[in-house]
Amino acid sequence: MTIYDAVDFDKHEQVVFCNDHATGLQAIIAIHNTNLGPALGGTRFYPYANTDDAIKDVLRLSKGMTYKAAVSNLNLGGGKAVIIGDPKKLASEAFFRAFGRFVEGLSGRYITAEDVGTNTRFMEWVSQETEYVTGIPEYFGGSGDPSPVTAHGTFVGIKAALKKVKGKDSLKNVKIAVQGIGNVGYYLCKELYEAGAKLYVQDINKEAVKRAVAQFKATEVTEDKLYGLDVDVYAPCALGATINDKTIPKFKCPIIAGAANNQLAIAEKHSVALKKAGILYAPDYVINAGGLINVSAEVYGGGHEHVMAQVDNIYNTLLNIFDTAEKEKITTHAAANRIAEARIKSVSAVKNIYLEE
Repeated sequence: MTIYDAVDFDKHEQVVFCNDHATGLQAIIAIHNTNLGPALGGTRFYPYANTDDAIKDVLRLSKGMTYKAAVSNLNLGGGKAVIIGDPKKLASEAFFRAFGRFVEGLSGRYITAEDVGTNTRFMEWVSQETEYVTGIPEYFGGSGDPSPVTAHGTFVGIKAALKKVKGKDSLKNVKIAVQGIGNVGYYLCKELYEAGAKLYVQDINKEAVKRAVAQFKATEVTEDKLYGLDVDVYAPCALGATINDKTIPKFKCPIIAGAANNQLAIAEKHSVALKKAGILYAPDYVINAGGLINVSAEVYGGGHEHVMAQVDNIYNTLLNIFDTAEKEKITTHAAANRIAEARIKSVSAVKNIYLEE
């Protein structure tokens, strides 16, 4: 089977396999669509079990970035990179400068940023070899860690979902199960706690859980009990595919709204299953767009106030998607896709107008 036959290959424009023997770098960069602008998406550093798993992840993530940028009204396309391996063992200046050389070789078609397993320091090293990088430290002229902004977008998205289901968006005494207390999950818990929510948390990192319990009066739960909790919101903030055939029958919550990417194991199938179960789903690439909005300012400009205004608008974007889905009797996933695809199509048509260069 070739990559063109892969289930998750969906009219991708370009897939680049990167190998640097000297540093041990093995990476894949996937560019899904550049109709709206250069493809921007983070670099995930993860010890994939095999290359096929890495390919599947990068293809799904890059397509998600296309839709995320489109529905967020950004002039960006969708791309993503994955690095295969353990960052604790492989990360070094030379390693990330080698990766930066591969990014530079794409001449601006792909712009990278941090993601799971990478950080602002790594992006600073990448920037030594290419200008096509965002999310570099603020002291280096960048926008810094996008995690708090992603968390805030998820926070306002949860409020929008509550508004749709309960008629009000107050978080006081609202019970929320948060899976994954990494950078984004931590900042999300902080905002939720300060707004009066009651938190239930789960993470394989026990230190992260202890911190959440201590700082936010959260209740620790095990993964086997997490999905069946009688809560108002399930907020997945770790890796994807936690909404699947096994977990959907367990859910007792009326809302799923979290920051993780690719939350639905099989998008079409499981979005329909959630609809039938009466669970309102906030499409992941809409609610978690804050990080992309934040780093996009490094590409096109715009200060912090402008960025936060765009992130706060996730609230209205989701309400529009919820209302569209209800009116047209389709899933929220389908409604979000329809809005994103309509923008890509309309802007692409404008670009057909000839301009002499």
